[in-house]
Amino acid sequence: MRSDLMKKGLERAPHRSLFKAMGYTNEEIGRPIIGVVNSANEIIPGHIHLRIIADDVKAGIRLAGGTPVEFPAIGVCDGIAMGHTGMKYSLATRELIADSVESMAMAHPFDALVMIPNCDKIIPGMLMAALRLNIPAIFVSGGPMLAGKLKGKPIDLISVFEGVGKVKAGKISQKELNAIEDCACPGCGSCSGMYTANSMNCVTEALGLGLPGNGTVLAVHAARRRLAKEAGMKIMQLLKKDIKPRDIATLAAFKNAIAVDMALGCSTNTVLHIPAIAHEAGIDLDLGLFNEISKKTPNLCKLSPAGVHHIEDFDAAGGIQALMKRIHPLGVIDEQALTVTGKPVGENIKMAEVLDAEVIRSLDNPYIKEGGLAILKGNIAPEGCVVKQSAVAENMLVNEGRARVFDAEDDAIQAILGGKIKAGDIVVIRYEGPKGGPGMREMLGPTSAIAGMGLDTTVALLTDGRFSGGTRGAAIGHISPEAADGGPIALVQEGDIIAIDIPKKKITLKVTPEEFKKRKKEWKPKAPAITTGYLARYAKLVTSASTGAVFKD
Repeated sequence: MRSDLMKKGLERAPHRSLFKAMGYTNEEIGRPIIGVVNSANEIIPGHIHLRIIADDVKAGIRLAGGTPVEFPAIGVCDGIAMGHTGMKYSLATRELIADSVESMAMAHPFDALVMIPNCDKIIPGMLMAALRLNIPAIFVSGGPMLAGKLKGKPIDLISVFEGVGKVKAGKISQKELNAIEDCACPGCGSCSGMYTANSMNCVTEALGLGLPGNGTVLAVHAARRRLAKEAGMKIMQLLKKDIKPRDIATLAAFKNAIAVDMALGCSTNTVLHIPAIAHEAGIDLDLGLFNEISKKTPNLCKLSPAGVHHIEDFDAAGGIQALMKRIHPLGVIDEQALTVTGKPVGENIKMAEVLDAEVIRSLDNPYIKEGGLAILKGNIAPEGCVVKQSAVAENMLVNEGRARVFDAEDDAIQAILGGKIKAGDIVVIRYEGPKGGPGMREMLGPTSAIAGMGLDTTVALLTDGRFSGGTRGAAIGHISPEAADGGPIALVQEGDIIAIDIPKKKITLKVTPEEFKKRKKEWKPKAPAITTGYLARYAKLVTSASTGAVFKD
């Protein structure tokens, strides 16, 4: 056993003594020692209950003959960090989480790991660590939140964000917004739509590193606790069979996950995280693969913010396993890919069934014929950018407008809420990329303001930053290279005409090559926004969004 390095033999008597100081018996020390990585905290709704999930995981490990040893991981709540300097730290914590899990698992050689994440950067950070370490590992999330209810209709966190714009536009009163605020988030769990947290939990299941149900079983359902116990027991089987993360997360598995991503219409952040996770597995995922799979995979689900359904509806309709079975005939699912069940995908989905054909539509009745995400390229984004095309109004799929340029998110929000952005404008927010931010802030504030002001069908937004999974509308992010690297987005000027053609995967700044050269010659790097602490180091190490914003090798 790997843990013998810290517990077996004469020389390890001091180590055993330290275990005994914590109350471990000789019998417990002699068993396989399983690290339980728990990201519980009291600042994220999706994590507030994870101590219960961890206790259930540990019960499962003990039932199967192992000794669980719990240690923590940090986590940022993107919703609470949104709209201020705190959001600069969110993406950057992904690398901290991966590094800290690696550090703990190397300093204390656990035989296997159970990862308990539930929200945005925590999930990919732990996935990166699991593939980097490549010791037996399984993921069990804390599960999604129920949707809120107001006057008989479902609402969620995005209802609150967009409500701010509606108050500014005079569409609802402050009293009405207070009512929305009070019931949009009814309890624990990752926010109830197909936002980044739920997108990544679903991707984890589709990738094969989470048990069936990992992405969709609700946080408040007893089935979530049973799933946690099952994960604890299952890790002992994975250890016995020596099934490691890289045995599961192969190129075929990543393609399966991307196909599910497209059919679901997941967060644009998946385009940032999936390549970063693959990088840790030694797999180079070009952004073109997303478009390639999208062409074969129709968008069959419209969950909030793209539609009215929520994760609870998707779970009741059959969840990830039913969706994988639905799209399997298209040839986009490799049924031989191994999963943490110990069985291949084909066996897992055999008994799955779609129980609601409106939530998971049939192949001949898709919401759109291509997948939910699209990668665009052009002279403003030669390395690519991403849009959730399933959440774009039809009239905005092909669009041309006047650039309104801002060098920071905060300035753009003031202009939007101040009524300075008009129909037909294209808001450009730059110097918000991985280096320029630094930290690549999510732009839920401006996109929600645009939607709340009733401009989401007439105004597009471009940024070298990124978007929350809760964003809807013609919001195009991850423009690469970023402005801080001298990318073409740094050369856009107020009033320039920008043409967007999502069906043709093109985005074009309508200036002549000669004008481009002139502007490039005149461009001067902007002083770093933060020059001390972790983010200053992060800005020096991080690479382009087009490569997953991983650190330089």
